Amino acid sequence: MRTRSIRRRWLYFIALVLGVIMMGAWFQSSPQSPPELPPPTIRVTTHLVLVDAVVTDKQGHAVTGLRAEDFALEENGKAQKIATFLGPAQNTGAPASLPPGIYSNRAQYRSPGGPIIVMVLDALNTAFKDQAYARLQMLRFVQEQFKPGQRMAVFTLTNSLGTLQDFTSDPQVLYAALQQYKPQQQEFASAAGPQTSAAQGTPNTGTTVAALDASTAPASGAASTGAGIRSSAASATALEAIRSFEGAQVAFAEDRRVEVTLNAMNSLGRILGGIPGRKSVIWVTGAFPFTLIPGDRSMTQAELEEDLPSLNTRRVSEHASGNYASTFRQSHTDEIRDTSARLSSAQVALYPIDARGLSISTDQDSQETMREMARETGGRAYVNQNEVRVGVERAFEDQAATYTLGYYPENKKWDGKYRSIKLKLKRDGVEVQNRRGYFAVDETQIKGYHPEQEVASALNDVVPATLVAFSARVRPPAPNSGKLGVDFLVDASTLSAEDASGGKKLNVAFYATMFSPQGKMLANRSQKVDQDFNTENYQQIIQHGMMLHMDLDSQPGNNQLRLAVQDNRTGAVGTILAPVNP
Repeated sequence: MRTRSIRRRWLYFIALVLGVIMMGAWFQSSPQSPPELPPPTIRVTTHLVLVDAVVTDKQGHAVTGLRAEDFALEENGKAQKIATFLGPAQNTGAPASLPPGIYSNRAQYRSPGGPIIVMVLDALNTAFKDQAYARLQMLRFVQEQFKPGQRMAVFTLTNSLGTLQDFTSDPQVLYAALQQYKPQQQEFASAAGPQTSAAQGTPNTGTTVAALDASTAPASGAASTGAGIRSSAASATALEAIRSFEGAQVAFAEDRRVEVTLNAMNSLGRILGGIPGRKSVIWVTGAFPFTLIPGDRSMTQAELEEDLPSLNTRRVSEHASGNYASTFRQSHTDEIRDTSARLSSAQVALYPIDARGLSISTDQDSQETMREMARETGGRAYVNQNEVRVGVERAFEDQAATYTLGYYPENKKWDGKYRSIKLKLKRDGVEVQNRRGYFAVDETQIKGYHPEQEVASALNDVVPATLVAFSARVRPPAPNSGKLGVDFLVDASTLSAEDASGGKKLNVAFYATMFSPQGKMLANRSQKVDQDFNTENYQQIIQHGMMLHMDLDSQPGNNQLRLAVQDNRTGAVGTILAPVNP
């Protein structure tokens, strides 16, 4: 039995390698197959830390011609050796095209080089009128300042992240997409702050109850006085109940805003993480519901009064406010930390733009949060300005001045703690802009981590995730077979390998799921490759890719096939969305 098992494994290895070579040959021999671009010089791993540095002179112009030895880099005050170095990216032109029936999430098809700019129009955290203003500003930018060769994608944020326009360099396509955008009412608008009687000094919906005080009672008599006191007490109790209910509504809305915004940022990390280089994400918003350093949030007055016994003379409803503020401070700390780490690994720099423009009543706290988000990711914040397009134009300019440095930290323990980064340039008269630090998070070591949940989230992203690069061929069912054929070809340079006896071990999961136009799951299948490969076979996979064939039950209708490949060792996921015609 043991001999038979070993023989089956070797037959599997041989079939896999032969399939890889044949699949690679099919791609190479196709007359419509595009030329392959070289793999990126730098791959993001759990050990290599990448730092993007925007270097400009005092006038804001890009400083070119710098080398690795021109920089000095520190982590937590300790000098680090620069292991990798790249200068500003050059635009390589239009993306390559794919043959019919072939789909890919590889970088050369998503964004072929040059500045990577993404815009998020945040309706979740922005008032209706401010959304309209930001839309007009963006239309002006595209019409007047969008340059040939620049590429941009536009997403929207409502109750989830949506796509208005995938990456394009065509200003007319971008303009048309922005014209289609319609401002929306905030689904959780009350989260901006409760407009209660406690906040305003006068009752709102509770006025009829609260007004039943002594002034409305009979003018004389002990019974009248007693009734007035009872009425006042009942009114106070009712008013406290209303305030407590309003506080619960605000708490729920605030939580939802945080959750949806975090989910959107995590999606962007998966979508952009496999594309090499720095990505500028222009986030047009009225406010962020959190900062990326949750421990740095200032303590509110309600929290302070809750924690200091000498000030603790409040009613039960007022205690609820202080308790909620304290609970909220801690409840999302882990999620925010993990999201911050994902954005760092994906080389995302946030450019928050205040959609409210120049306004006397602008909230200073929300503006400081925007500045903090920018500082923490290496971007820039634009507040108190009537020209939204100024921030967009600067994001493009910064990309041309970006150098990427990589180092392996001396601290090898990935403990989830925050580590500060300092980057200096050994030249005078220049300015360096980079993120201030990162959380040393290994997603696979997070408590409660389930790789299947990451796949499910990635399959729901509005455009392909890119952390694992692969191509796929979708073949219609043969007559009377009822099976849809899917061939996966994975770029092995985006997979991690574990040392094994005489070779390498790969642990990769493949998923195929078919959805109806209404989003109903019609069919799904998964398969895992968890095998040791000798050196020769592993080199074949590195050279040609990892191939796997999968059959899926065919279903009638204009459905969509969502494919995913996950590196089980790192948790990284890549996805492809492909139409399936009957």
